[in-house]
Amino acid sequence: MRIGLVAGPWIPVPPVTYGGTERVVDSLARGFTAAGHEVLLAAPSDSTCPVPRIPGMRPAEQAGLNCTLSELSHVVRAYEGLQDADVIHDHTIAGPLYLHRPDRVPLVTTMHGPLTADSADIYRAIARRGAVIAISRDQTSHVPDVPVTRVIHHGMNVSSVPVGSGTGGYLCFVGRACPDKGLLEAIMVARDAGMPLRIAVKMRESEELRYFHEVIEPLLGPNEDFVGEVDDAAKYELMGEALAFLNPIQWSEPFGLVMIEALATGTPVVGTAVGSAPEIIDHGRTGFLGRIQQLAGFVQEAEGLSRAACRKAAEDRFSEERMVNEHLWLFEKLVAGEPPAGVPDTLRLHQNL
Repeated sequence: MRIGLVAGPWIPVPPVTYGGTERVVDSLARGFTAAGHEVLLAAPSDSTCPVPRIPGMRPAEQAGLNCTLSELSHVVRAYEGLQDADVIHDHTIAGPLYLHRPDRVPLVTTMHGPLTADSADIYRAIARRGAVIAISRDQTSHVPDVPVTRVIHHGMNVSSVPVGSGTGGYLCFVGRACPDKGLLEAIMVARDAGMPLRIAVKMRESEELRYFHEVIEPLLGPNEDFVGEVDDAAKYELMGEALAFLNPIQWSEPFGLVMIEALATGTPVVGTAVGSAPEIIDHGRTGFLGRIQQLAGFVQEAEGLSRAACRKAAEDRFSEERMVNEHLWLFEKLVAGEPPAGVPDTLRLHQNL
């Protein structure tokens, strides 16, 4: 198949540091190519993903993150180069609604964000003429009348991640500097558990900077080691040497990619049982999930978990190969004409194959 992939305009594919969606697009592009398909990627021009890319795209516009005009202009350029695709997999919001996308070419879109009242209106409209992929069952549960074709959990190249020893004598937190990610709660959990906490966070946007400087920075003491934003190599080393990865998430996150990264390093996850976390973490085997008040107690129990079991869970359930194969299965059905582009509610699936 000739597969067109459309990423957003704001972050290169793959990202240098932060960028969960872009990591997924990079894995898909490489995986589709390895499976023998022809891939054409619409992404910022400074992307380094080793597949053919659509010419004429602009460099990543991180300063305008989530700007509507930026995305619309990017989409127009992207679809000009995808006229000969057999199937298009779009990871933007605007693209599937673009009036001039190629006729009779099946379109698939992945919902990377939460389903809210506003976004549900958009994805209902997209589902009239395309297939919609959800990234967790929890994501679909918030607006169950949005027609979802498949639920496909994210995956990653687990083999590229070194397994750590877990002997660093600390806990770690990796995420964005915002209340939803639970950085404040992670600091309190680590203190209650009597364990040092190493913190790696993205804070580029004004709201992230404000939250960090006004809320987090005044709290930092000798128990916390702030290391800032890190690249993949430093992140995996940080995770791999930690006794446990703290994920006291404060919102229904559709999919926590950082959790499967921790599992890939062999490190168990201790976090709140919200959003996609119960679909990723096997309580008592690859980590512990519960209320904030329970997490400090779970930290000590996490030390007794098998790091090999954490790694195996990442390999078996969240591999790049599994994610790629599930997408290809769907693409082949669509190109063959089944299911049809307008997916009826009866085809909605809330579980993986």
